[in-house]
Amino acid sequence: MGRAFEFRKERKFKRWSKMAKQFTRIGKDIAMAVKEGGPDPDANPRLRMVMQNAKAINMPKDNIERAIKRAMDKNNKSNYEEVLFEGYAPHGIALIIETATDNNNRTVANIRSYFNKLEGSLGKSGSVDYLFDRKCHFKIQAEDVDLEELEFELIDFGAEEVFADEPDEEAEYQGPVAMIYGAFQNFGALQGKLEEMGHTIIESGFERIPSNTIELNDEQKEEVNKLIEMIEEDDDVNEVYHNMQ
Repeated sequence: MGRAFEFRKERKFKRWSKMAKQFTRIGKDIAMAVKEGGPDPDANPRLRMVMQNAKAINMPKDNIERAIKRAMDKNNKSNYEEVLFEGYAPHGIALIIETATDNNNRTVANIRSYFNKLEGSLGKSGSVDYLFDRKCHFKIQAEDVDLEELEFELIDFGAEEVFADEPDEEAEYQGPVAMIYGAFQNFGALQGKLEEMGHTIIESGFERIPSNTIELNDEQKEEVNKLIEMIEEDDDVNEVYHNMQ
């Protein structure tokens, strides 16, 4: 009984911690989106995307509205920028780290220290980026949707893959969903076409997919995962991509 309680408590704390980090990330994304295109989601595709993603992780509406107001406040001095880091973990595993920071010196120092502590090496811009393909993706509600017909409709707008997927266990919508993948530069065209067709976009975003992967044994994987986990815990870090199989 005691162990089961502790396990549930630990799992709940991990979920809360993950949720808090997701909310922080969405808050930064909202700030950057509003700065780039204004506070009206109908006229700002990037903000529309972020608000969809906020809803997908059950971020309260009040939190979203506060983040938009905060981004519009002229007295708010926070100015986030997206900074990319590249390097190698132990055993030749390539890492790309996407951050959103209001203090680049702090973020650079932190990322460098993580690599130094766990025997990685922070590289220069472009040192590993060529090992990954940058893609955009959309998850949509797919009830009564013919996926072959959908793919046919989207090919001219840059869709490369369309397939059925599983809904997120914690998402409000638990019906059939579909994933659409395309090249990074086709995000706007795909977003516009999906909205024109009346599809409900659950969430969307970007990924970096390795062109080749490296297989490691369990001990080596553990070493690499220690570095990845340390980096992911940093508040400035949004995503960490790697080419470990």
